[in-house]
Amino acid sequence: MTAQYDDIDLRVRIGPLRLRNPVLTASGTFGYGREFADLVNLHRLGGVVTKGISLVPRPGNPPPRIVETACGMLNAIGLENVGVEEFIRRKMVFLRSAGTRVIVNILGDSVDDYARLAARLTGIEGIDALEINISCPNVKKGGVAFGTVPEMAAAVTGAVRAATDLPLIVKLSPNVTDITRMAAVVEEAGADAVSLINTLIGMAIDCRTRRPRLANVIGGLSGPAIKPVALRMVWQVARTVSIPVIGIGGISRAEDALEFLIAGATAVQVGTANLYQPSAAEEIITGISSYLREQGEAAVRDIIGTLQLEGG
Repeated sequence: MTAQYDDIDLRVRIGPLRLRNPVLTASGTFGYGREFADLVNLHRLGGVVTKGISLVPRPGNPPPRIVETACGMLNAIGLENVGVEEFIRRKMVFLRSAGTRVIVNILGDSVDDYARLAARLTGIEGIDALEINISCPNVKKGGVAFGTVPEMAAAVTGAVRAATDLPLIVKLSPNVTDITRMAAVVEEAGADAVSLINTLIGMAIDCRTRRPRLANVIGGLSGPAIKPVALRMVWQVARTVSIPVIGIGGISRAEDALEFLIAGATAVQVGTANLYQPSAAEEIITGISSYLREQGEAAVRDIIGTLQLEGG
């Protein structure tokens, strides 16, 4: 039986968005929610971040698109999705009744694409926030370009901000020289929060055939292997911006999530772990409650950003 701690306050705020707890699922690892409904009590989650949505359907990259690596995986899915109209017509029917916050991840090939998507999704019942994906490393255009050039990241964020009054989260790429600069420019452009990190660019080779193991050659590395990098970047960004930070990268246990919260994240997203341990997010929620009780803390908010530095 899952332990419950009703006396522990797990509520957090991501800008204007209130969450019952700080544990979300990461885009691209949880489908559109329905795929996990028989495995996970969605009502317990802080929220679900949908698979990335574009203006028109995308077939994604050719296979093979996923490769296991030491302590993680490489993926080059290529943002396969049903497109915004099918998403609204069919996928939102389920999500409206899921009993949790729904954050829609959006992507495009141009600034105008992002703005049009945001406008189309505004006013749709059941959508609580948008997450702008400017950081996917395995598509041929758009994606990572917007996430590595500050001026482009600001342009996308500003255009989406002008198109919607929904809470706006910008998902940042780790494949940059200074992620704090990227966070600062999107904050100035109107982001309510930032989420980080997306995947690191990597590749794998089959030594017998001497060919890439991904048809796309390169892909995004995720899982436990990237956690130290993600944790460092979250800590740096949380010290730089005044908007909430959502931590992503290698989170599979409560201890992982707690590290991100202590480093300054207001919430976390569980990604790759969903694929091999669908119960991970629920177990993390329970684990956070247990930790807070053991530490004598009444609310999760009280541990956010409490990293103790030597002489600090």
